[in-house]
Amino acid sequence: MDMKFRAHETFFIRKGWISKGMRYVDRNPEVFISKTENPMDALGIGANMVKSLRYWLQAIGVTEEPVSGRRIQNFTPFGKLVFQYDPYIEELGTLYLLHYKLASNMELATAWYYFFNEFALSDFTKDDFAAQIGNFIKMQDKDTTVAPRSIEDDFSCIINTYVPRYKSLPGKISAENNIDCPLGELGLIDILKKERNNVIYKKSIPLASTFHPWIILAVIQANAKGRREIGLNELLTSPGNIGKIFNLDSITMLDVLHAAESTGELKIVRTAGLDVINLANTYIFENCVENYYQNL
Repeated sequence: MDMKFRAHETFFIRKGWISKGMRYVDRNPEVFISKTENPMDALGIGANMVKSLRYWLQAIGVTEEPVSGRRIQNFTPFGKLVFQYDPYIEELGTLYLLHYKLASNMELATAWYYFFNEFALSDFTKDDFAAQIGNFIKMQDKDTTVAPRSIEDDFSCIINTYVPRYKSLPGKISAENNIDCPLGELGLIDILKKERNNVIYKKSIPLASTFHPWIILAVIQANAKGRREIGLNELLTSPGNIGKIFNLDSITMLDVLHAAESTGELKIVRTAGLDVINLANTYIFENCVENYYQNL
């Protein structure tokens, strides 16, 4: 199982980075490897930030590079839709979709995948996370060792991805400061309390009303793999599905599913001992994403 840690060079995604990166990839798929145009000059960021941005575009699923040959960047089918419909990343639904891609990316963003899908604590410290992900890594591959520093850097980057800086550094950062990661708007992690040398964080449940039905359908269909009937428990507890990815509890998940019923694409069935949803159609993920943008 491929796993990747600390590929972000300690930089979390900054506001404006994704749209800038997509714009340059659209203009020149060789932007990150160009011999004629220095990527630092083209993108207006330092060398380590260039590496970080190149990584992030792939980790959030908007671009991909070939495994061999020239490492040019091309849009994924999902990336094409984002670039076409929301090039400046202004829609909350786009942020939820980018978060889904990141948090389900075991291969490129292992710590993110672990944090949302496998890490069971709702209140936690950095040490809790470090101890438990260590066990997870051993279970995946007993020969893999990851430096504690890399785990700490990944944890800090997860926190900086989802906790706005004015919360983590109150008094030092103004709310207008644009260094925040746009995914902080989703409110998936919060600070529970600060003790002398320790911060206790918590996973937060977003409001059901913040989800567009087609975003929920996109994630369900991506996991359904052609099945029409899916158990509510699977939706809630399966890695990569709506419950884990979006920190939903069973009540919020039902609220979200009831809202999705309005599309006619999904029906909740809780009779005859069943606790399932039935899907009216089988769609691929990108169909649902396109329907989301067309229904805004």
